[in-house]
Amino acid sequence: MVPMSSTASRTYTAEEQASLLQVALTSIESGLETGAPLQVNPDAYPPPLSARRASFVTLKRNGDLRGCIGSLAPVSSLLEDVAHNAFAAAFRDPRFPALTATELQDLEIGISVLGPTEPVEFGSEAELLGMLRPGIDGLVLQDGRHRGTFLPAVWESLPKPADFLYHLRQKAGLPGDYWSETLEIDRYTTESFTSSVAGIRQAQGESFSAG
Repeated sequence: MVPMSSTASRTYTAEEQASLLQVALTSIESGLETGAPLQVNPDAYPPPLSARRASFVTLKRNGDLRGCIGSLAPVSSLLEDVAHNAFAAAFRDPRFPALTATELQDLEIGISVLGPTEPVEFGSEAELLGMLRPGIDGLVLQDGRHRGTFLPAVWESLPKPADFLYHLRQKAGLPGDYWSETLEIDRYTTESFTSSVAGIRQAQGESFSAG
């Protein structure tokens, strides 16, 4: 298990991170076997995992994006949110076909737990660009019915604020150079961690052995 770009203070222990990754994997396996996500009992886990939190689950295969689905606001326990988003990233991301069993062993699963969003106040595009914190900020951009978000991890491929904003506007369905006085930006931080499917299974086996 490897921490990803993380911008919030470390909240979850290694054991709790391993539990979340195991839930994500098991939910994907449930989808392959039954067509439905894993049903989780939050009461069986420590309070940090049963608390209401929002998350994103990102799947990569051989280094390439294979699915990414999440929620910007907490609607359920973190465990249930991760189980739902892992299933959705594997089978409901409209950019990709549904995951197949033969792809599972090559997957890398990443979980990003979101902190609260806060509005960014700005008067111009130049001012906005100067306020962005590369590698730290996740952004939510909205103008009318157009809305999109980039996790902090996206800074790894778009390290320049101008490029980050340009592509975020495109993701929201707007021209890359779009500007309006009604444009709204919120930001958030994440605590993120990732592991290969093999790594998750190995950690699970070690946990059973230790018990």
